[in-house]
Amino acid sequence: MTDTQLAVFKGKKIRRHWDEENEKWYFSVVDIVDVLTGSPNPRSYWKVLKHRLTKEGSEVVTKCNHLKMQAADGKFYLTDCADTEAMFRIIQSIPSPNAEPFKLWLARVGYERVEEAENPELAMDRAMHMYLKQGYSPDWINMRLKSMEVRKALTDEWHKRGIKGTDEFATLTDDITFAWAGMTTKQYKKHKELKKENLRDNMTNLELVLNMLAEASTTEISEVKRPDTFQDNRKVAREGGKVAGKAREEIEARTGRKVISKNNHLTMRESRKKLEKKKS
Repeated sequence: MTDTQLAVFKGKKIRRHWDEENEKWYFSVVDIVDVLTGSPNPRSYWKVLKHRLTKEGSEVVTKCNHLKMQAADGKFYLTDCADTEAMFRIIQSIPSPNAEPFKLWLARVGYERVEEAENPELAMDRAMHMYLKQGYSPDWINMRLKSMEVRKALTDEWHKRGIKGTDEFATLTDDITFAWAGMTTKQYKKHKELKKENLRDNMTNLELVLNMLAEASTTEISEVKRPDTFQDNRKVAREGGKVAGKAREEIEARTGRKVISKNNHLTMRESRKKLEKKKS
């Protein structure tokens, strides 16, 4: 566990840990209970709630990890911590006005997912509105939505070739990324100083184009070679990634600039605006 930090909610501090290996935030359950319930003894409240959840057959308590966190006295004690998914489940079981906004949001998200399952176009529409609110340009958004289509075609192809489970998908994605970018997905995210943020959402235009080229090339090669083992799929993934890798090297040779950047589309766009203001 690394990167111990404090989050502040309604003026109260919530201790959290970033698990770099699993790319997850873990939050102190007692701190969340304190914020949402206002209980004079949040530890006792959590103890009673744990007992009730276990009695009801919920597995959320078993998903809590014991991590050492710094207390108000400066010492470190083992503390019940939950990742985001488990934390939302716990919040659902807290009868408090402060917890109600979270419950309403979870209900809304659940409803939207059901709608999207029936009409996938809604997911695209919501994604477009979300990117617009964040300040992305329409051109970048169209490219990002296209990258989702390319990724979906690739994962569909992997399913046809017998690829199952998130671990296998992650390994193949790493093979593609390393072949074109020279680093694994985790290394790429670390280079951009990202944690839970989506890597593609933080790519520049050129990075996004090359990543699409790598994934589209992998799909095309797979359709022709029809790999039937995981290792054969890995070979195809590397071949597809190398297509974009050669394009990256050619661009870098002609421009004298590195393609892989710590910036993203938003930061580069802001930098260009500032430069234009200085010139004017």
